[in-house]
Amino acid sequence: MKKLFEGLGVLLALQGLAGILHDTTGWFRDFGLLRHLGFLHGYEIYAGGVLVVLGVALVLASDAAGRAEARSRR
Repeated sequence: MKKLFEGLGVLLALQGLAGILHDTTGWFRDFGLLRHLGFLHGYEIYAGGVLVVLGVALVLASDAAGRAEARSRR
């Protein structure tokens, strides 16, 4: 389960970075999912930042949960 959350966190962070880069530079035109969500029109940079923060938080939380689980097994 830890690996699933880590993978999801990395995916969220990459999507957020791709959204930010696409909105500021025009790169990653086909990679980011944020540009396909019409209700975010005009707020893509903010949504990308939120995705990056959520992705990093998910990776850190899964790592902390994995360490706590390893300590409880001892």
